[in-house]
Amino acid sequence: MTQIENAWGAGPGERYEALAAPFRPIFAEIAAQATARDLGRDLPYEAIRRLKEAGFGAVRLPVEAGGKGASLPQFFNLLIELSAADSNVTQALRAHFGFTEDILNTKDAARRALWVARIARGETAGSAWSEIGAGAALDRFSTTVAEKDGRLVLNGEKYYTTGSLFADWIDVGASDVAGEGIAVAVRREAAGVAVIDDWDGFGQTLTASGTTIFRDVVVEPGDIVIDDERFKYSAAFYQFVHLATLAGIGRAIAADVAKAVAERRRTYTHAAAARPSEDPQVLQVVGRIRAAAYAAGAITLQAANGLQRAFEAHFVDDAEAEEKANAIAELEAAQAQTVVSDLILEAATLLFDALGASATKKSAGLDRHWRNARTLASHNPRIYKHRIIGDFAVNGTPPPYQWRIGASAG
Repeated sequence: MTQIENAWGAGPGERYEALAAPFRPIFAEIAAQATARDLGRDLPYEAIRRLKEAGFGAVRLPVEAGGKGASLPQFFNLLIELSAADSNVTQALRAHFGFTEDILNTKDAARRALWVARIARGETAGSAWSEIGAGAALDRFSTTVAEKDGRLVLNGEKYYTTGSLFADWIDVGASDVAGEGIAVAVRREAAGVAVIDDWDGFGQTLTASGTTIFRDVVVEPGDIVIDDERFKYSAAFYQFVHLATLAGIGRAIAADVAKAVAERRRTYTHAAAARPSEDPQVLQVVGRIRAAAYAAGAITLQAANGLQRAFEAHFVDDAEAEEKANAIAELEAAQAQTVVSDLILEAATLLFDALGASATKKSAGLDRHWRNARTLASHNPRIYKHRIIGDFAVNGTPPPYQWRIGASAG
């Protein structure tokens, strides 16, 4: 069925249904095993392999380069559909899509050609940027690239290295010998790289968002990029992946609660009908959940148009217009983040009001929706967003972007 037939609204652009159709059978396969994977902590290797083989990792590449030519709103709508199947899979691919976006924005023709060919072949990239512990800082990386025995080598330790366990490459944030920020691409299977599945969060448990260690990993000079040269709307882009993932979780909640109510036979003496599926109060809860999921998707896709404008502004050769478009995209992401997070977190709690205590059984797996949504909503703390939005509205202050997680130098 199309999105329109499912009452989720039309996808972005006339060609969206044709773009999504080949992936939907894979999404259905992923969805069928999502609960079992979560209960058994079974990492989604097979799900990601199927998506890579189908060219999902290349959807943003131009058609002539082996991709699908998806616009950013179309891309995020695909992520909503994938997240409705299993939000862990979307999160595990988040770094890859951010890396791909950087390649699409690069003005280095040789780098673009090299990586477009790799991505078109189905190769993916994980991420290794965040650092924790005493050495973590906002203004520099403790992970470094330096010369040793006539070669450049990478050394350091990263956390929140989401998706790297499933990837072919790892995109690493580091400091060079002068302390300047750089980005380094290394093979996942390179000597000296150790990816450890030690992520112990209560949600998004299958994303392999744990530790990656680099010990004298040989780096090719051509695989080093100055950090400041990376695409400028990156913070907004990564937040939009979270928004699309949350919107997809909303759709999953709506589907699961509707199915559970339709199949439920037990009711209460003070209920409004003999069966839950005929109880107007229960149906009201189901409708409220579905409306929240619809609104979350609509908000995400509307805001994604701002990101598309930022992408297009990059190629106009007008630095002031590009900076303005980037700032607006960041603001739209912030405005959407607070509302979408609230909608889906509430929906993940409301679903239990439509069902009995049996819905809390671990085997039902319904708690995973709240755990996953709560974990995603804890990224990029939303407590700061209203202040930033208000400062722009009142004082015209542009939002901060390209920010990092770390310890303050003070």
